[in-house]
Amino acid sequence: MIVVLIRHTSVDVPPGTCYGWSDVPVKDTFVDEAEETRLNLQKYPAFDHVYCSPLTRARLLAAYCLPGVRPTLDPRLKEMNMGDWEMQRYEEIDDPHLQEWYDDYMHQPTTNGESFPEMYARVASFFDELRQHDYERVAIFAHGGVLICAGIYAGLFAADEHAFEHITPYGGAIEIEL
Repeated sequence: MIVVLIRHTSVDVPPGTCYGWSDVPVKDTFVDEAEETRLNLQKYPAFDHVYCSPLTRARLLAAYCLPGVRPTLDPRLKEMNMGDWEMQRYEEIDDPHLQEWYDDYMHQPTTNGESFPEMYARVASFFDELRQHDYERVAIFAHGGVLICAGIYAGLFAADEHAFEHITPYGGAIEIEL
């Protein structure tokens, strides 16, 4: 099965803002970014099924790129839950655990949020379930962290401190095979 994972377009929040599970607006450049994404997806034959994060930024892109298609919304495709840090700028977070997270963000959870291994387990459970289907091509509209988890799951790169060097740009896509 070929799985194409598409990252949402740019969001309209101040730079350096934690917005994992927050339902934030897209930038006013959405149409231009989404059109580029839509054109890039035309190289793929029709998708057998489409999944999407329930967050608006992913749903908007799915609706733009595949009009008339009703994706299956799955909460396991949401970005990392940043807990108490949601919608705060990193430099303004007053939390003694922030430095621990900076020192080991691949293992430490955010305060009242989740750790990367917890997010990976949630995304991996989605892919484990997806493998049970007999699809040839699937599209998934999601988030940067989910695409990193997908790359790790598919063996494209390791689950180490270098994993985030593989972040897909806004509106970009990666392809994995299950």
